Order: sequence, then C-alpha cells, then structure tokens
Amino acid sequence: MPHTQVAVLGECVADAFATGSPSRGELALRVLPGGSPANTAVALSRLGTPTRFLGRISRDSFGALFRAHLGASGVDLTGCVTADEPSTLAVATLDESGQAGYTFYAEGSADWQWSTAELTAERLGDVSCLHTGSMALVGAPGAEHVEELLARTAVHATVSIDPNVRAAFVDLAVYRERMPLWCALADIVKLSDDDLGQIHPGEPLEEVCDAWHAAGARLIVVTRGPRGATVSLDGERATVPAPATEVVDTVGAGDSFTAAFLHRLHASGLLGGRLDSVGLDEAMEAAAFATRAAALTCSVAGANPPWAGDLNG
Repeated sequence: MPHTQVAVLGECVADAFATGSPSRGELALRVLPGGSPANTAVALSRLGTPTRFLGRISRDSFGALFRAHLGASGVDLTGCVTADEPSTLAVATLDESGQAGYTFYAEGSADWQWSTAELTAERLGDVSCLHTGSMALVGAPGAEHVEELLARTAVHATVSIDPNVRAAFVDLAVYRERMPLWCALADIVKLSDDDLGQIHPGEPLEEVCDAWHAAGARLIVVTRGPRGATVSLDGERATVPAPATEVVDTVGAGDSFTAAFLHRLHASGLLGGRLDSVGLDEAMEAAAFATRAAALTCSVAGANPPWAGDLNG
C-alpha cells in the first residue's frame, strides 16, 4: 500500500453566502471555509489519503477558520505559510439549480503571494502526487512560481491540475494561453464541461482532449454533472454515469470528484510517476468512485465532502 502523501497546493477562500433582503436595507453573510484546492485537500484526507496542504493562510479570523477546518479533517498543515496579507473573500449566489456564482474580493490577498523561496522541495515533502489548480494557477504574482514547482515536481511525482475556470477572477484568455503549458506539466487534467466550454467554446470535447493529449497530458477527465464523467486516456475514451441524487447545491462537488479520483488511484498504488500502470479500466473505476463522492457532496449544503465510511456502505 502507498505510504507517501498527496500534496495539494492552492488557495483557501472564505465563501460568503448572502441572505436577507437588500431591498429592505439588510444583508447577512454566512461564511464557510472554501477554495477549490482547500476543498480537495479536505476531501482527500477524509477519504483516508495522507494529505499535505500547501497554502498561504492569513493571520486574520478567516485564516483561523481555514486552519481549524483543514485540521479537523486531518490535513497536514506543516507545509503552509502563515501570511500577513488578508484572506480571499468570495461572495456566492446560488441559482435555482444550486449552481454558485461568485464575486471575488482578492486583490493583494495572501493566496497569490508565493515566492520561489517559499515553494521549496522541503515544503513539498515526500509526495506521490502534487495537485493544484483553480485561482492558484492564474493569481499573480505567485502563479509563475507555482508553475515552476510543478515542473520540478514532475521529475519524481504525478502532477494533477484542475483549471476550475473563474472568469470573474481573471480573463478567459489567460486560461486559453496557459492550458498547453499546464498539459505539458500535468499527467492528469480534470475539469468540468462548463470549464471546457469556456476555454474552447463550441469545440467538440473529443477534439479538445486530443489537442491536450498532444500537448502532454495522458489522462483527461471531464465531469458533466448529471451526465457523469468522460475519461480520455491517450485518446481512448469512455463515460461513466452519475448516480441519481437530490441536489441541494453543487458547491465543492467538483473538488470532491477530484479528491476521490486521486484517492482511488493512490490507494491502488498508481500514483508516483507518469501513470504507466494506469489503463482505461483503472481510470474508469476511479471515475465511477469519484462520481459517488461528488453526488454525496451535492446532497448537502456547502463544500462538505464525504468521509470514507459514507462511501463504503
């Protein structure tokens, strides 16, 4: 059985859900710990994978919330930086289907201030896989240093990326420009069909996957909500169905999918290199497990991923 950790690098975000009536001059915010990488780290650890989180966590009250939340799920925080800058705030609005739209208050916040001196091999530790994505990949000035760490890590560990497109945070042109490089760095690229549609609007999934395979990514997984997930391994593709579920909201569902997918590969001893031992059957089995984790996350409010026992029953 694998004994090394999986590392997750990226942001913690204070997700604020608005309640009240603006027309009556009142608005209350219910703040929950979030951020795609932090959600993924929590979900991985809850499933039983030893997980190390690399984040710049503020000294402010939101930072204390993040540390408590990650620590309560058993995430190793020794790779984190205690930062003087403020935390990132995202105000979320849910539509009728439970999909969240975000307004970000992120300028000058702690998450994007990575330096080369902070992103060292010692901080990363002994890992079989490094996962990152979302705003950490595009937030200046730290994004270029994150990419440098990915390039160094790819020499000895599996690299996983989820672009988790946030058009309200950075222009879509940045994702289109950087995706070929991210595919060259990554062994696994996971994204939603909405992400794919924003990066390459109107282009068939198969053509986009093939272009990203040509750029270097062996394994691409596209989550498709109630239609399940499509797995593309070196151009060989198949789709797994999604289990039926009553959706409360979709916050954190994609992160739970990512975590469960990596957990399954890690538990099978398949992480730690270029995925040489992964065939389409293994990838499909991991994706089927991941759709169950995502469905359970959709059935509860907020980014509250399942524990291992919730999936073993």
